[in-house]
Amino acid sequence: MYLPPKFDMNDAMLKTFKVKTVLAVLVIALRVPAQQVQPVNDPYNMLVLGDSITWGQGLKKENKTWYHVKTWIERTLGRPVLERVEAHSGAVIDGGPPRQMKLPRDGEVNLGFPSIYEEVDNALRFYSDRSRVDLVLISGCGNDVGTQTFLNAQSSNELNRMTEQKCKPLMEQLLRRVTTAFPVAQVIVVGYYPFFSEQTPKDFVTKALARGLYSTTTPNAKVHSKEIFERLAANSREWYEASDEALSSAVQTINSEIGTKRVAFAKIDFLPEYSFATKETRLWEFDRSPFRMLLMFLSLGKIRLTTNDEVRGARGLSCRDFYTAVPGETTSQKKERENRRALCRYAALGHPNKKGATLYANAIIEALKRTLAAKANNPQP
Repeated sequence: MYLPPKFDMNDAMLKTFKVKTVLAVLVIALRVPAQQVQPVNDPYNMLVLGDSITWGQGLKKENKTWYHVKTWIERTLGRPVLERVEAHSGAVIDGGPPRQMKLPRDGEVNLGFPSIYEEVDNALRFYSDRSRVDLVLISGCGNDVGTQTFLNAQSSNELNRMTEQKCKPLMEQLLRRVTTAFPVAQVIVVGYYPFFSEQTPKDFVTKALARGLYSTTTPNAKVHSKEIFERLAANSREWYEASDEALSSAVQTINSEIGTKRVAFAKIDFLPEYSFATKETRLWEFDRSPFRMLLMFLSLGKIRLTTNDEVRGARGLSCRDFYTAVPGETTSQKKERENRRALCRYAALGHPNKKGATLYANAIIEALKRTLAAKANNPQP
């Protein structure tokens, strides 16, 4: 007859006590709460939301800001990073009701939709467990204000007012949504930069671009190039400072509401010598190679300069694919479509180049270092 082994309650309790004691000693030695201990290969999830800045306009994948951040996290934490990139060029924070429209093949085509709110919705559909998202990178509000709008503001008061009215409330609303949707994620909002500065060279190429960007309320008014450059440089500087103030204020408001410093603002230290077309520029500009310049002169301007970014060829195909002719379009519709396609090809102009992307990555990494240090010094039970 089978007899079950004798069960000794004291022996069982002793074994349980030993196991718990060993675990407790390990946790204390590591100075990490037991529920926070993670396997070495547990993936770190990074979500990228926003506009062309976080998308990385004109950059190959391995040179984008988020990719630099990814590799730093992998080296520092020893964990693989799984990125989800919803950001794309041209995105606005709130574009109104979702649109059922054809989408381009990649994020290089500058469009306001999907909005950044829709990007959040897309991410929520992707993540089965939203608490697994560790980091969210965000850029936004630049397209809600509009580049030509802030470059052509008539005064610093006007520019500051429009930035305060747009950037701060829109970013606050977005951050409320993001911090609620991803309850444990560190959120980093990145700033913008001045496009022109007093160090931007005033050659014929930049003069032509400046006149293209400049607008006046007085039709047919003759404005000297010097005055145009002064206004664009002054407004670029004002936008840089005003947007930083609005975005950092939004971050402070949200942290105060949620009671933690889970959201950080990464200010970009963008010097005047980094602005458009300078020798030390951190922005994509025109391809000024001798061959391209010669072609332009020989063709009397019929052959135009291209941008000097890394993916201009692929973006050109994406622009052509998206802005294809539609049956029954009118002459005016065709002209509008062709203008949009031409602007699409130049979409990288004035965006952070490889050095600019590194500048952004360094600012984000510094914010992450502060976060990791705070967690190490104040571990949550």
